[in-house]
Amino acid sequence: MAWYDEAIFYHIYPLGLTGAPRENSYTEPVHRLNTLIPWIAHIREIGCNAVYIGPLFESVGHGYETTDYKKLDSRLGTNEDLTNYVAECHRQGIRVILDGVFNHTGRDFFAFRDIREKRENSPYRDWYRNVNFWGNNQYNDGFSYENWGGYDLLAKLNQSNPAVRDYICDVVRFWVSEFDIDGIRLDAADVLDFDYMKALRRVADEVKPEFWLMGEVIHGDYTRWVNEGTLHSVTNYHLHKALYSGHNDHNYFEIAHTVKRLYGMGGNRPDGLKLYNFVDNHDVERIYTKLNNKAHFAPVHVLLYTLPGVPSVYYGSEFGIEGKKERYSDDSLRPALSLSDFGDALEKNACTGLIAALGKARQKIKALSYGDYQELLLTNRQYAFSRNCNGESVLVTVNNDDSDYVMTLPAGNAAEYIGALSGQRVSVAGGHIAVNVKANSGEIWVPENGEWTEDLPQGASDKEAAEETVDQSPEQPGAGETAQAAGQKVSGGEAAPETAEDTAEETARKAPGQGTAPQEAVQDGSCGNMASGKPAHEEEALAEPADSQGAGQEAEALRTEVPGPADGKAAAEEALKKVFEEGKIAGLQEAILAIMEKNGPVTDQMRRDVTENVYHDSLIAWVKSFR
Repeated sequence: MAWYDEAIFYHIYPLGLTGAPRENSYTEPVHRLNTLIPWIAHIREIGCNAVYIGPLFESVGHGYETTDYKKLDSRLGTNEDLTNYVAECHRQGIRVILDGVFNHTGRDFFAFRDIREKRENSPYRDWYRNVNFWGNNQYNDGFSYENWGGYDLLAKLNQSNPAVRDYICDVVRFWVSEFDIDGIRLDAADVLDFDYMKALRRVADEVKPEFWLMGEVIHGDYTRWVNEGTLHSVTNYHLHKALYSGHNDHNYFEIAHTVKRLYGMGGNRPDGLKLYNFVDNHDVERIYTKLNNKAHFAPVHVLLYTLPGVPSVYYGSEFGIEGKKERYSDDSLRPALSLSDFGDALEKNACTGLIAALGKARQKIKALSYGDYQELLLTNRQYAFSRNCNGESVLVTVNNDDSDYVMTLPAGNAAEYIGALSGQRVSVAGGHIAVNVKANSGEIWVPENGEWTEDLPQGASDKEAAEETVDQSPEQPGAGETAQAAGQKVSGGEAAPETAEDTAEETARKAPGQGTAPQEAVQDGSCGNMASGKPAHEEEALAEPADSQGAGQEAEALRTEVPGPADGKAAAEEALKKVFEEGKIAGLQEAILAIMEKNGPVTDQMRRDVTENVYHDSLIAWVKSFR
């Protein structure tokens, strides 16, 4: 076990966060990096234990056109500032990895300048790929060369040149000896020469125990890069795409399929692939901007922290800030932020509170770092899986629907489970637990072993939670409030009212006591764009049209028997009791399967989950949870 096996990263783009000028004037250093020292305590407070920061070294503009690998960018300060920053991170228990931009350099790099000056007589003429003194470039140098991404500003290094490899390997040694870093993220690793990466891996194994190499890779078979000879990890863009589109499209099948495929790449072993998981970074839009329904911020992050891999949070996204990618600029993705503007975020910002709670859970629950992955339940809108390690079975549940959903899941060898985010307790009966997953939310269910009795919200028992289902109003959140707050409160919007023409499915899924009255608007838009002073999006939670056909006779029975708000709690309980007394178990199971078949493919496992559930309360809540 290495430190990076349990890492939770905080990703910083320093030129943006510190508000550095876009262009480097190469004047006296300005010590902006020192302004990031107070952020270290914040990083620790939200549960992160590692920082990925970069690019850091002298460059012309955005940082990826390096001009000096051994000098901190003068817009950020001096080498001493970086040494002190890393030392303070280490003092507070935070590991540090830097950006290694080793695929290309800027045009002011010493070797490229020498070629411009001496042309064919330069000893560095073979340091770059396909230098042609019969060609030209956009800068009218009188020679051409291979660039990266079509930009002549980025001259591509000749990685097969031993002199280039030796130089870059010496740079890595210098960074470790000078700054005491713990790893490197290799920029554009998907276009790096594999022998070049193997040389870097040998240096990594040499310079420091557990020195971590992670590479930026977009697509492909990640095992080409992640293996004993090259890198420890790569950026998981496959999962990044699935996480936001799986929620925007109400399609958990996409996420589950992606996870299964990636897990298979690693040989279906928990230690096979430990990919660098993220929902946003300095190159893609902020997750809060990307989500059509801002309430999905909660289930997205529950998955980020619990699926196999190493989670990472991009600076500012823990506050729920916006960031839209522009056609010719990424500046809006890399804003300057002042930590003082978020001084009370842990107490008042639901997004920050959720991230902090997930960070705490991830650190304490070792199964989330080392456990295997087993899918337990899957529909378009609900998803559950287990992470099992050393006899401990941790269950994760998420729900992207606007209604609660009851799941009955196989449990491990424990008498009781506790929600790591809410503190809610549920009893194991017949080897299963039945849990109510709040709308647009998620939970991590941990076997009760005494460890989770301290420092957790005072959650309701399963019996109390069942009673809440009957009489809880929107203004009285129950267990799971942390994740629910980051979901419901994020939107700040009002759900569209139900109509009298609701179908059997729509009526059946309503919680008793709500009837057809309009849902109350959530008043607290606490996860707004605090950086700009703007409130959160006030988007409507539009009710999707229900299927025009009913879900069978049992759902129709529920339609007529579930009372509206005027009937009160007693009438609701009487209706539920009547359904049970009439022996509706088989009919309810049939209705659930009918609805599931309309929502998408029904797997054998899903069918077993339904037929094995003989608990009337659970089945009734299950029917009501469907759209």
